Amino acid sequence: MTVFQKSNRRIAALALVILALDQFTKWVVLQTLDINDEKIIIPGFFKFVHWVNTGAAWSRFSGNNGTLALVAILALVALFLTRHHFDSHTLSGQIAFGLIFGGIAGNLTDRLLPSRQAVVDFIYFFVNQRGGGEIGFPAFNVADSAICTGVGLIFLITWKNEHSTKAPAN
Repeated sequence: MTVFQKSNRRIAALALVILALDQFTKWVVLQTLDINDEKIIIPGFFKFVHWVNTGAAWSRFSGNNGTLALVAILALVALFLTRHHFDSHTLSGQIAFGLIFGGIAGNLTDRLLPSRQAVVDFIYFFVNQRGGGEIGFPAFNVADSAICTGVGLIFLITWKNEHSTKAPAN
């Protein structure tokens, strides 16, 4: 299996598209909103924000940007080396891995850029509470969406393959 085979080129092409889209959207946020600023898009439900995260999902492990960058690099290498275990030769598998690799690369870029050194999050869904304040889903970005979608596809592909290969019970 060569690095330059067609399936790997598809994965790399989609990963580059996701990386570019992620970095472009973050650049727009950096140009239009000051840090911690918010722009309400749908009152009581959705806004664009400019929040930074030196941690992982839901700001877990905040302040560990360098360690999380190393974890991201190790994850990229491990996923690349083990991708053949997850149907990466099919188009759906290639899409899943392209999304995951592009998403990891997008957030890793944020962590490694000297001007950022933190992941930029800007998509925020919430609901207003009766007494004031908000209950919201953690802010996220294009890279986060790509990773979650790719992982979800891997689960679906694996589930489908496991259930389609089982022989019917007699």
